[in-house]
Amino acid sequence: MRELLSELRAWDEAGTPFALATVVSVRGSAPRAPGAMMAVTADGTVAGSVSGGCVEGAVYEVAGEVLATGAPQLQSYGITDDEAFGVGLTCGGTIDVLVAPYTAPADRSWLRDVGETVARGEPVAVATALPDGTGASARRVVGADRAEGSLGDEGLDAAVTDDARGLLAQGATGRQWYGIHGERRMQDVSVFIQTYAPPPRMIVFGAIDHAAATARIGSFLGYRVTVCDARPAFATRERFPTADEVVRAWPHTYLSDTDVDQRTVLCVLTHDPKFDVPLLVAALRTPAAYIGVMGSRRTHHDRMARLRDEGVGEADLARLASPVGLDLGARTPEETAVSIAAEIIQHRWGGTGRPLGELSGAIHHHGRR
Repeated sequence: MRELLSELRAWDEAGTPFALATVVSVRGSAPRAPGAMMAVTADGTVAGSVSGGCVEGAVYEVAGEVLATGAPQLQSYGITDDEAFGVGLTCGGTIDVLVAPYTAPADRSWLRDVGETVARGEPVAVATALPDGTGASARRVVGADRAEGSLGDEGLDAAVTDDARGLLAQGATGRQWYGIHGERRMQDVSVFIQTYAPPPRMIVFGAIDHAAATARIGSFLGYRVTVCDARPAFATRERFPTADEVVRAWPHTYLSDTDVDQRTVLCVLTHDPKFDVPLLVAALRTPAAYIGVMGSRRTHHDRMARLRDEGVGEADLARLASPVGLDLGARTPEETAVSIAAEIIQHRWGGTGRPLGELSGAIHHHGRR
């Protein structure tokens, strides 16, 4: 919903009926992950995508049926050799898509609540029951300190609430299975839990040209970007217009006083020992998902020796992506930023970093968040 929020809010305010198609599960290779959405209004206006073009036409037709009947549908789209020219995913995977109408006041009420929560930057999850055959009959909205609505059973509500908060902490979305009273390891009830966590953070240390390019690509990738440098002449809003905030502080002091979670990425681009060493000591105490450090191989070896002198162990040193980035042959700050971004994406999803033409098997990785 995050990318569709402005359209959905405008349609809601105008009283425009629409159907919302959501990918609720993926098997095999697929172009979009669970949570991908496409909305269709009664007059045929389309926003968003569920497959990058493979099955949008079929989903569009289902959306029209859903709007006409008011009954949600749960559809599967895949491909076999016998269906090579039919509707399906040419990449060979299978996706399940829930198409639900948003015409009733109750639908619009919870959607408006979630939209406003997302706009405030607060975490929220929506758990939707998926009965066999056709779609949603009940929803539960779960926040950090609230849970509203019911899936029809107190035990099921409790289990789903716990799982929703766990998925929120990971920034993950997915389909879960339960017993009718919320029992684990049973498959009587299928529930799709869609999370809307605040954007993950990217903190860039060192107010240099490479940092400006990295901040730009970080914003493009959906991170909330902070640039930090102790030098007032360099850490200015004018130099970093795309950053969400520019902080003038000693890097290790700022990092020690800020929140870092398991989705945060840290890009240390200062390559100056008086900044790097205390900053990295502090960084390695955090659960950050990625810690990239710029510098030549000579600088890297000197930095590692200094960190060992500070008592940093080999297991912690292995967490450092240093020298930062994938080997793309980058030369300019912008090319270097692409190299850094590529490594962050590789680390997030477990890719190999090798050309796809040299590999076999699934192209899309959905196993890491």
